[in-house]
Amino acid sequence: MPTIISIAEAIPPFEIKQEQASKFARQLFSDSFRDIERLLKAFQNGQIEKRHFVNDIVWFQENHSFEEKNNAYIESATTLGIEAIEKCLKNSVFLKENIPYEEIDAIFYISTTGIATPSVEARIMNSLPFRSQTKRVPIWGLGCAGGAAGLSRAFEYCLAFPNAKVLVLSVELCSLTFQRNDLSKSNLIGTSLFADGVACALICGDNVNMAGIKKKAASPMILTTQSMLMPNSLDVMGWDVKNSGLYVVFSRDIPHIIEDWLKPNVSGFLEENDLTIEQIDYFIAHPGGKKVIDAYVRSLEIPSKMTEVSLEVLKQYGNMSSATVLYVLKRYMEMDISEGSIGLCTALGPGFSSELLLLRWN
Repeated sequence: MPTIISIAEAIPPFEIKQEQASKFARQLFSDSFRDIERLLKAFQNGQIEKRHFVNDIVWFQENHSFEEKNNAYIESATTLGIEAIEKCLKNSVFLKENIPYEEIDAIFYISTTGIATPSVEARIMNSLPFRSQTKRVPIWGLGCAGGAAGLSRAFEYCLAFPNAKVLVLSVELCSLTFQRNDLSKSNLIGTSLFADGVACALICGDNVNMAGIKKKAASPMILTTQSMLMPNSLDVMGWDVKNSGLYVVFSRDIPHIIEDWLKPNVSGFLEENDLTIEQIDYFIAHPGGKKVIDAYVRSLEIPSKMTEVSLEVLKQYGNMSSATVLYVLKRYMEMDISEGSIGLCTALGPGFSSELLLLRWN
């Protein structure tokens, strides 16, 4: 089965402490909500300590057109995407030797926070020496589920082409979607939560000489995947596209939806593979927020320690949409996990949708 061999991050340059973000939100939203101090508790209760943005916080104090924000997205996505790819293919933690760009057969580019045609991976291919025949698969609109979905689509590609080496590049610059004049509660919560992040993973098919290139004794092999769409849930999460850009849609019911919907979804997936949740050694979850993590624990009835890595990523980086689950996966891949260990990778996104991957360290 296809195996995830290497993974890397590109951290945006500006670190914003949560206290700074809370102060910014107080100034922006105080005239709109009488109970502003109660609402601002979301900045502390979410347990995020800091986040990273492609611009300093001063940038957000001024209005910017959709065109200006999208141009900033293209520029930063290209620069940070190049950095993440280079780090992934030259990662001495996971690789015995660098992987030449020319050996990459396909690039899956995942994003939901900006628009580009030609898409960003084409721009990157003009800067790095990939083969001109490298297949490009840009995937837009899956939001927080996109990182897990990208791994799933790369898995399927490598099943079809077992000699392939494939990159999954996730670039989410959520800060560039910020709407300064949107004084809704959804925007306030989004201001407390979302961040910028970029990550890249290398997936190899069965016929690749993995023993010759991978350094870790055991790496996560993808056994199978599942995509699930909840009917009639289009208003749970996503964007409203308006003249000035992308306006966040973020239902307060998401934690309750997870509790009611996720367990039968996960249980059915595991049963199809002759497993139960008790047999899962590692829970590699996209941390949509502290309430989402708590909903995972309650819904699946798993020990809270199984979400500690996800919570730590949330604390240090916030919710980076699709890239976040790759940050979580990287921390598991850096551990010395025993051969045969089973992992469940999960992320939830617009649709409302779920992506699940069953992993085994091999």
